[in-house]
Formats: sequence, C-alpha cells, structure tokens
Amino acid sequence: MESAITKDDAVITAYRAHGWAYIRGISVLGVLAELTGRVSGCARGKGGSMHMYAPNFYGGNGIVGAQVPLGAGIALSLDYEKKPNVCLTLYGDGAANQGQVFEAFNIAKLWKLPVIFICENNGYGMGTSVKRASASTDLYTRGDYIPGIWVDGMDVLAVKECTRFAKEYALQHGPLVIECDTYRYNGHSPSDPARYRDPKEVQDVRENRDPINNLKNRLLTKELTTEDELKNIERDIRKNVDEAAAKAQADPELPLEELYKAIIKDPPADMRVRGCELSIQAKTTA
Repeated sequence: MESAITKDDAVITAYRAHGWAYIRGISVLGVLAELTGRVSGCARGKGGSMHMYAPNFYGGNGIVGAQVPLGAGIALSLDYEKKPNVCLTLYGDGAANQGQVFEAFNIAKLWKLPVIFICENNGYGMGTSVKRASASTDLYTRGDYIPGIWVDGMDVLAVKECTRFAKEYALQHGPLVIECDTYRYNGHSPSDPARYRDPKEVQDVRENRDPINNLKNRLLTKELTTEDELKNIERDIRKNVDEAAAKAQADPELPLEELYKAIIKDPPADMRVRGCELSIQAKTTA
C-alpha cells in the first residue's frame, strides 16, 4: 500500500500499527523501544502500540473501529484544504460490524471525501470466525452505496495495484471500500492458543499463500534477483532488528517527573501540574 501512495497521503489504523509506523518513518528502534517503555521510543515510552505517530500517520487506535470516523475526518481536512491526497483508513473484520463504521461511510459518501476504507479480513477477528460473527461475509460490499473491491491481501503486487487504483478513484469520485483477504498465523495475543481453527489450515496458508515467500519466488523466477542478494538483505535486516531490540531492552525507563511533561504545547515557564495529591505540584515542560 505504501508503495502506491506518497508521504503526503494519510494513514490511520488500529492498534497493531508497528509495520505502518516503520514504513511511515519511525525507526526500528523507535518502534521497539516504545514497546518496552524506554526513552528511545517514538513517544519516549509513554504510549506503546496504540500511540505511534509520524507525519501523516495518525496511529494506532485502541478502540475497535474508532479510527474509521477519524479517517473520514482526516479526508475531510484534505478535501477542505484542496490537497491532492487521500486517507487510507484501515480496520479489521472484527470492527466491520461497528455502527460508527457505517456512520463514517454515510458522511464520506455524502461529501465525496477522498477516503479509502480498508478492511483487513484475517478471518477470525479476535478469535471468532467471520462466518459466525457476520451475517454477510462479503465485507467489500458493506459500503452499499460505496463501491467495493476484494483483493488478495497476501499478494503484494495485487495490493499495490489495488491501492494505486483506489487512490485514483477516490480523488475523482470519493470513498471506496477495499476488503483485503489476509491471515494471521498466531493467536490474537500470547494468551490466545487459537484452538478455534485447524492447525492444518495454518500450515496450508504458510506453504501456499505466504506473501513474503511468494514474492521471493516471483523475483527469482523472473530472474530479478538472486538467492545470494535476498540472503544479504535478510541478514542486514536481522542485524538491524537485533541491534535495535538489544538497545530497546537496555535503555533506561523514563523518570517519574516525565509524567508531568509534554501535557500541553508551550506551557508557561512557571506552570505547575498537580499530582494525585494536592502536595504534588510538579513543573512541566513541552
């Protein structure tokens, strides 16, 4: 998706924002140190997964589906300022039945906002099959009066081309809904063993639909690269991530006085912030 838009286009997503945060400009260290709550984090360790931001990247949002109307609002600002850009607004199949999603669809269509609503359908939400959770499982049709596209979310090139078309369409005609048919190999969280699906299903997807392996095979088949080149790329990536992970664990945590900082922009020099007790009057800075 990123390869089909520009840095002036906007992106907003749910709370699994780590990949987007990196692609939109945050370093690997900035992402990992934010997860460990350390000073090198992109929000100085104060935010975690739900509070990673970069220019024209609006996070990471923890409330299921809440980013969808926000994405429509971002698109409204782009339209109001007459910018030739769109907002990619991503949500999961678990959020597809949220009422606020349909409210956002409605106003976006009425005002022909340059927004692309993207449902990342991994088939299981937080742990319930989409077939058990949704009366209609063709999530790309949910826009009703908004056109929809289904795309294989495990095909890198298909997603790129779909996004390219969607941006072109949205700038001319207004909103569009995309359903990206994707998959997650692991449970929703470490406490989810994902016993609601057959292990053979997971193995089949890994072997036949894995997006990285399939792109690698395409590149090799078309002789656009070599095994050695790909191994060197992977080695460099692993080295970069390992170094960032080590620093993210070794970095210090923020001191307690940081709790009172970055509350408001440009506070007066003598401003104090009250703590939980009246006796706590802490100095604040931007």
